Amino acid sequence: MRRHSYDVRCQIEKRKFKRNIGEKITIHEVVKNPDACKGKMVLWGGEVLRAVNKKEGTMIEVLQLPLDRSDRPKHVDVSEGRFLVLHPNYLDVAIYRPGRKITVVGKIQGIRKLPLGEIEYEYPLLKAEKIHLWKIKPEEIKVYHEYPPYPYWYPYWWWYPYCW
Repeated sequence: MRRHSYDVRCQIEKRKFKRNIGEKITIHEVVKNPDACKGKMVLWGGEVLRAVNKKEGTMIEVLQLPLDRSDRPKHVDVSEGRFLVLHPNYLDVAIYRPGRKITVVGKIQGIRKLPLGEIEYEYPLLKAEKIHLWKIKPEEIKVYHEYPPYPYWYPYWWWYPYCW
């Protein structure tokens, strides 16, 4: 029963934020025309690449990943690019460490050009309204048995000396 009430609260909160999100805006659209997208609310998610605490808050660099139907970033090798998330409060960078999956609801603030290797990369910048840090899924361990269950694992179970 307790789990059910938690799920209901999450769904209500999720609907509240999704109501404010208009059409789906992609990273490519923001990079092409940042002024037209400025101030619009988006729901993006992905994998944290780096997080840094600054004077204005915590800046998180995220590799965008497609979201599944529960808005969790999928574990795939497809991405539209990278984006930056600015959260106004202090977030511990040990928790928001590289490899963690997040989903962000935020307003587009524009573009920030920062060095990425030897190039200048145009990062869409979001001011976070809500960040959801997903729990780490435990690795699945599958056990395969060599033989079927007893007594049929032995190939001649119906023959002498096992049968009259």
